[in-house]
Amino acid sequence: MTDTELDARDLAPVADPSLSAAAPSVDRVTVIRPAPRWPHLDLRELWHYRELLVTLAWRDIAVRYKQTSIGVAWAILQPLLMMVVFTLIFGKFGNFPSKGLQYQIFTYSALLPWVYFASSVNLASASLVANRGLVTKVYFPRVLMPLAGVVVPLVDFVFAFGVLVALCAWYHRWPDATIVVAPLFLAMALVTALGVGLFLAAVNVRYRDVAYTIPFLMQLWMFLSGVFYAFSALPEWAQLVLAVNPMTTVIDGFQWGTLGTHPPELDKAMISVGATATVFVVGLWYFRRSEPRFADTI
Repeated sequence: MTDTELDARDLAPVADPSLSAAAPSVDRVTVIRPAPRWPHLDLRELWHYRELLVTLAWRDIAVRYKQTSIGVAWAILQPLLMMVVFTLIFGKFGNFPSKGLQYQIFTYSALLPWVYFASSVNLASASLVANRGLVTKVYFPRVLMPLAGVVVPLVDFVFAFGVLVALCAWYHRWPDATIVVAPLFLAMALVTALGVGLFLAAVNVRYRDVAYTIPFLMQLWMFLSGVFYAFSALPEWAQLVLAVNPMTTVIDGFQWGTLGTHPPELDKAMISVGATATVFVVGLWYFRRSEPRFADTI
């Protein structure tokens, strides 16, 4: 072998096995499309942002009790003081029907889901305006804000529920196996509050006077929900009309689960369930329809 042949062999290219085995790189393309406006929930996206939901809820809980003198006792005092007032006015002087229960435990068991519902609507409806900095600068599913608004009052509900347990012990009124259905009716209140909150949150972005109408709306809604009177004591036609209000069945069902009263009648319960579904779908539809304009309008 000559020196020339040796030099040519040394200079010949040699294939690298590691390079030949490597697959060709493919660029990943992310396509951003506007969210559809028909009422839908992207559960995969919500699950992806689950930590943000927890953060938003925890932030609101911390702010709710920050620099308060008695802390979580506010969650107990609100339904408790309302129970005392209702007992004096409607129980003692008005002698309103109470399903055969002591009026104190009757009205308090009705106030628990109602106070949760009213608090959820208030927080959810103001959630977008209260977080305008996030809405205008960062992308995330906007529905997380009203959703966090209906999750936060669950903490208050848990604390206030302890008073109901104490009342049950005082009046020797213990629930039976029907206690398992009580969370279902609370979930019904959550879905209703979310539907109303989605609608009002979207409206509140454009019309800020919505915040002034919500207290009046909640006060009127309470009178139509059977909080301080037995819904079953009303005439049949009135029960059918008021069954369009989902909170009548929520309160009746919650009292059935926790106190063992008569269950809601099936026909009226179905009307309320249909109303809950309608409220949620309409609220979600309007929220999705208005969502592309949030950042420009808020």
